[in-house]
Amino acid sequence: MKPTNLSPIRVGLLGIGTVGSGTYNVLQRNQEEIRRRAGRGIEITMVADLDVARAKAAVGAGVQVVDDARKVVTSPDVDIVIELIGGYGIAKQLVLEAIEAGKHVVTANKALLAVHGTEIFAAAHRKGVMVAFEAAVAGGIPIIKALREGLTANSIQWIAGIINGTTNFILSEMRDKGLDFDVVLKEAQRLGYAEADPTFDIEGVDAGHKVTLMSAIAFGIPVQFDKAYVEGITGLAAQDIRYAEQLGYRIKLLGITKRAANGIELRVHPSLVPAKRLIANVEGAMNAVVVQGDAVGTTLYYGKGAGSEPTASAVIADLVDIARLHTADPEHRVPHLAFQPDAMSDLPVVPMSDVVTSYYLRLKVADEAGVLAKVTGILAGAGISIDAVLQREADEVGGEGSTHTDLIILTHDCVEAKMNNALAQMQALPTVLAPITRIRKEELA
Repeated sequence: MKPTNLSPIRVGLLGIGTVGSGTYNVLQRNQEEIRRRAGRGIEITMVADLDVARAKAAVGAGVQVVDDARKVVTSPDVDIVIELIGGYGIAKQLVLEAIEAGKHVVTANKALLAVHGTEIFAAAHRKGVMVAFEAAVAGGIPIIKALREGLTANSIQWIAGIINGTTNFILSEMRDKGLDFDVVLKEAQRLGYAEADPTFDIEGVDAGHKVTLMSAIAFGIPVQFDKAYVEGITGLAAQDIRYAEQLGYRIKLLGITKRAANGIELRVHPSLVPAKRLIANVEGAMNAVVVQGDAVGTTLYYGKGAGSEPTASAVIADLVDIARLHTADPEHRVPHLAFQPDAMSDLPVVPMSDVVTSYYLRLKVADEAGVLAKVTGILAGAGISIDAVLQREADEVGGEGSTHTDLIILTHDCVEAKMNNALAQMQALPTVLAPITRIRKEELA
């Protein structure tokens, strides 16, 4: 019989902010249940934080607190290092040093893995240790485990996710209250949903990091954030959300990765999604990911994408996995990116200009005869077919006596490069009075 009196696995924590304190608290609260699941205890024995007083207040008397993270990384009394510092700088050095010291690593750092994951996973493979990162994507939703293990029988066709709570909160508020982006952003910052510097969220970078990791796991390609197309929500106006609604769509910032004939699509941008799709109805700061597999069909994963204890839930799930597999032959553990390291694919990431999708276009045009004919003529000349046209009367847009109107066009599928050329021609028309708004449309059928 297998012995059940294994000594607890010892964990060192780098950073005890929101997620770190949540991890400590959930481990303490559920320690008996976690021990029964893992087959041994899991104990945080050492914490590094620059604010030593705050760290000591957050943990129990039996935990050693230091102000130098390297003391944790090199300690012979630590088996697993949890990295919760964030960013690309010191976090990368500490993770690589922990791996070199033969320690397993758990991290919530999507930016680090999306940019340097190939180097980090290779180092871990050489040393026979695990790097676990469930908390790096979609907070408490176990999407990494679902892709890497639960859906392993499937050829994944595509993934589309609302994977940034800040932007989803902003879009929900814009829709509910009819307000423009700038107004809602200020409110999101006041409520704590958006950072003081919200650039990573609102420009789509955070979602780009996360979809890069999901893409690597789904398709067995290296992590390559530098190849992702990333566009945020700063150009969206309240009327786009209103017009989309009238056409039966909601606008969501989606991270999308898709198997295509010429490689793998990897992109983040605002998208029109049919209102009848479940993901279109995910509101506020919640996250959701839709995965399409050839055997299972469509699956949906929904939950809190951030926060102290939801993210801690994912961190501790990784700790339990490592505790279970700690003594296993490294060659028989679940590979970091789902596929065996020597069986990764060199499928290229498709440039955005080669992606095929359909579009929503909003043109502010002079309210005079012949404008629509010129615009549709340019689209026809580019080989782009039109699905629907909506013209807002002058009194709706600019009031009585207005000299302009909004022209809304939905297109059928076409190659992005064709649309880029057509947009340049339309923008050059003297009757087009403002920059054209272009939003891609995803049916997710």
